[in-house]
Amino acid sequence: MNLFQSLEHATHVPWVIWSALFAGALLLVSGVFVRARLAAAQGGIVPDAGFSLRNVLELLVEMLKGLAEQNMGPHWRKYFPIIGTIFFFILISNLLGLIPGFAGATSSADTTWAWATITFVAHQYVGIKEHGFKYVNHFLGPSLFDVKLGGRKIHVRALAPLYAPIELVSHLSRVFTLAVRLLANMFADHTVVGVWLLLVPAVVPAIFMGLGVMVAFLQAYVFALLSMIYIGLALEDAH
Repeated sequence: MNLFQSLEHATHVPWVIWSALFAGALLLVSGVFVRARLAAAQGGIVPDAGFSLRNVLELLVEMLKGLAEQNMGPHWRKYFPIIGTIFFFILISNLLGLIPGFAGATSSADTTWAWATITFVAHQYVGIKEHGFKYVNHFLGPSLFDVKLGGRKIHVRALAPLYAPIELVSHLSRVFTLAVRLLANMFADHTVVGVWLLLVPAVVPAIFMGLGVMVAFLQAYVFALLSMIYIGLALEDAH
C-alpha cells in the first residue's frame, strides 16, 4: 500500500486525486522556486552552477519551446502554457510512480483519459477560435474545384460525404490513442519496477529504475508532442 492509498482509506477520497494534487503541488512549488531564482540579482542572466532544479527546468522548457515553434508556428506562445502544463504534470506523475511508497496518477485510466480529453477539447477549441465556422472544412476533404457564385468563390468539396465520417472517427480516435498509450506504458513501467523491488531489493531494481526514468520522460514527451501537432493541424487552413 502506498501513501496515497493510505490517504484514500483515511479520507475516502480516491488515491488518484491525492496523487494528482501532490503532483500539481510539486509543479507549483518548482515554478515558484525557479521564479524566485530568476527574480534574484542577475538570476535571469547567470545560470546556477552545476546541476540544479532551475537548470533542469530551463533545459526542458527550451526543448519544449523548440518543438512548439516547429509544430505550432508563429502562434506557439499563445498555446504554450497548456503544453507546458501537460508535459510537466505527466512527467512528475510518471516519476512519482517509480518512488517506493508513492504512486503516479498516470497509472490510472481516470488521469490519462482526463488529459486526453483536455487535449482534444483544446485543439478543437483552437481550430474553432482561429477559423470560426470554416473549421468544419477540416472534416470535409480537399477542395477539388472552385465555383464563382454571386461574386464569391466557393470551394467545392465533392468528396465530403466520404471524408466527413473518416475525419470524424480520426479526430475522436486521438483521445483513445493518447489515453491508452500513456496508461499502458506507465502502468507496465510502474508494475515492473514495483515487482523487482519486492523480489530483489537492490541492484536489479536500479537498472529498471533507470529505464523507468527514461520511459517516464519519453511518454511525457510524446504526449506533449502529439498535443502540439494536433494544435498545429487545427491552426492550419483547410485546403
